[in-house]
Amino acid sequence: MDRTLTAMRNRPIPGSSGVVRTMTLLGDPVLHAPCAPVTEFGPVLDGLVESMFATMYAAHGVGLAANQVGVGLRVFVYDCPDDEDVRHLGHVVNPRLVEADGDEFRGPEGCLSLPGLEAPVARYDRAVVEGVRADGTPVRIEGTGFFARCLQHEMDHLEGRVYAERVTGWRRSRLLKAVRKRPWGAGAAVLES
Repeated sequence: MDRTLTAMRNRPIPGSSGVVRTMTLLGDPVLHAPCAPVTEFGPVLDGLVESMFATMYAAHGVGLAANQVGVGLRVFVYDCPDDEDVRHLGHVVNPRLVEADGDEFRGPEGCLSLPGLEAPVARYDRAVVEGVRADGTPVRIEGTGFFARCLQHEMDHLEGRVYAERVTGWRRSRLLKAVRKRPWGAGAAVLES
């Protein structure tokens, strides 16, 4: 049997030891403030990452930032395909968006913190994020296509922004109207200011 396949089968499934947390919705202050750098590594951070994976999978997402579960720290997880259907799975602590370039394209974007809604958002076709893993080892993640969109989306969360803030013109008006119709629609006031 292939050693790589054996090693993959012997690893725990991300999120299998985590707890599904409540999703933070548009309007919650933690979503609209820049996240703080992680300064303490260890079991608490490991548990947060595991719970973020569990929460992302339970919500059928492809990425999740810590502030989406109410924790204002610079951490995000992802399990996202690129445009060639290659799966990218991992997490990054204290990430920095070091490159975002290539063609800019507008495509539909949704968010677990704005459930059931999506709008076209312009993003670059390539993104590179650097940071560390929960064990402190350096990581560099390069994404193209849909995965590049995911990386830029999660980085926005860590800066205290949601994708809806990037929507302009009549699309923004239509999105705001849809937000107001949702049970959590009081968060529309954040987008209107």
